[in-house]
Amino acid sequence: MSSSLLSMENISKRFGATQALSNVSLKAVAGEVLALIGENGAGKSTMMKILSGAIFPDSGKMLLGEQEYAPTGPLDARSVGVAMIYQELTLAPDLSVEDNIMLGLEMHNFGVLNRRKQRVKIHEVLQRLGHSELKPTAIVGTLSVGAQQLVEIARALVIDARVIVFDEPTSSLTQKDVQHLFQVIKWLKESGRAVIYISHFLEEVREICDHYVVLRDGTMAGSGTLEDVTESEIVTLMVGRTVEELFPQVPHTPSDTILKIEGVSSRSKPHDVSFELRRGEILGFSGLVGSGRTELLRAIYGLDPNRVGVVELNGKKVERNPASAIRAGMGFVSEDRKTEGLAQDRSINDNLTYSHLKPYSKFGFLNLGNRLTQSKHWMQKLQVKAQSATQEIGALSGGNQQKVAIARVLHQEADVLLLDEPTRGIDVGTKSEIYRLIGELAASNKAIIFVSSYLPELMAICDRIAVMNRGYLREIRDTNQWTEEEIMAEAIRSD
Repeated sequence: MSSSLLSMENISKRFGATQALSNVSLKAVAGEVLALIGENGAGKSTMMKILSGAIFPDSGKMLLGEQEYAPTGPLDARSVGVAMIYQELTLAPDLSVEDNIMLGLEMHNFGVLNRRKQRVKIHEVLQRLGHSELKPTAIVGTLSVGAQQLVEIARALVIDARVIVFDEPTSSLTQKDVQHLFQVIKWLKESGRAVIYISHFLEEVREICDHYVVLRDGTMAGSGTLEDVTESEIVTLMVGRTVEELFPQVPHTPSDTILKIEGVSSRSKPHDVSFELRRGEILGFSGLVGSGRTELLRAIYGLDPNRVGVVELNGKKVERNPASAIRAGMGFVSEDRKTEGLAQDRSINDNLTYSHLKPYSKFGFLNLGNRLTQSKHWMQKLQVKAQSATQEIGALSGGNQQKVAIARVLHQEADVLLLDEPTRGIDVGTKSEIYRLIGELAASNKAIIFVSSYLPELMAICDRIAVMNRGYLREIRDTNQWTEEEIMAEAIRSD
């Protein structure tokens, strides 16, 4: 019979007036995967920060095996075999893959770093993850978000951890990489580890997990064996109501061409990409990590100064810089909201309006009252949950941060929205809201390019889907002419 490796009993934590956790309990069992489920802000991250030693509970106790467990910090937790893989990456971007993986675990002989021994260990871990081609000498900051996430996972696997927590580990991974990760998790189960798996993708939870705990507003909403519960019942536990449509359909009709891309290339990728986007259309882009989807959006928006080719919006040429793109009526939402998409230490008001201050400027002065009024308007329109427009954006949940990022491009009066992984790391209820919002934008004659690694959402909400492969645009079809298998076959094609 499997034994409990970790017990967290009656954990409570308050931050000022906010009760983040109230008497929450869970058990992680050797050889099993426990799903920790809940909306953004439900208390999952607080629970895991307590487990990792990053913060301390107000009450409750923890046991690791049969010993009382009260880590003094993350290093203390790692030293006794508790490994954390956070959704928001905690890597040093200026260091190499090797240095990030071995940080704090360096192998040395009499004070001299033994890189040869380290690289043997790193190669073993990357091979198990199915990515032995990832170079140990590569600088992490130059890698894609998906590749960086693989480095984060590898860092957790180099220690002989007894308990491993995966916090949204697949949010930037392709289907192929997800399957590699699932194989790793199954190996961890078979080797007697306890795994806690946090994910908003319920089909993943169903595939990889054995038991579940649902948190809502800092309390236990339900727990049990996944065999005994349906997905709709889990969603109801999460949000406190029935979510009738995960992919709400908003009627919209594509019309005339608004954006024309001809022969767009940059130094590494994309390569000679051409297509057209229509008003009122949602055009999805699929492909593997590294296929050039993100690079294509950045080239179109002018973030890549080495772009060649023609970008025309409303019949006018867009120059190779974001300022020109914004003036032409284009808005870009980055996949990396933490470091690129939003200024985490600035207010909602600042983040929402900084890219379009002209309406509030007169004789060199800003009308701060009007700016704040407009921020409140967009917060209400997109149902952003926050204390006020002056609240620091870093204090918001991931879903509400994403809404502000989308509100920013709407505020700057964009006609074409470039959305790169807009639902990454967002809970089921908020995803549904964003899908509805995207549909409403299309219905109001906005044109949307939607990059995603999650095929079900592309298939559900897009009018057409394009597949990228090694920097090339392979094919665009109406969505009803694709199957998920055909999209993947096109994405991995080697010719």
